[in-house]
Amino acid sequence: MYEKKSDHVISRRAFIGRLARHFIMAILMILVALSIGISGYHWLGGFSWIDSLLEASMILGGMGPSNPLTSQSAKIFASAYALFSGLAFIAMMGIILAPVAHRILHTFHAD
Repeated sequence: MYEKKSDHVISRRAFIGRLARHFIMAILMILVALSIGISGYHWLGGFSWIDSLLEASMILGGMGPSNPLTSQSAKIFASAYALFSGLAFIAMMGIILAPVAHRILHTFHAD
C-alpha cells in the first residue's frame, strides 16, 4: 500500500488520492459506529430515532450523553458504546494521519 524506503516519494496528486481513500475509510468507520449507536439507543434505550442519533453523535463526538437513561440494559450499552467510541476515534485518527506521517518520514529517509 505504501512505497518502500528505496522507492521515490509519490507525486502530490497520488498523495492526495491516498489521503482521500483514507478519509473515505474513516467516514465509513464513522457511519458504522454511528449506526451501531443509533440502533442500540433506539432498541435498548427506548429513544426515538432522532434522539438516538443525537445520543450516538454526542457520545461518538466525545461530548457525553444528553438524555438520561432509565433501563439497566441501556446503561450497560451506553458504557460499552462510550468505550468503543473512544477506541474508534483513535483508530479513525490513525487512519487519517497515517498517509501524512508516512510521507513525512519517507521524505526524510528516501534514497
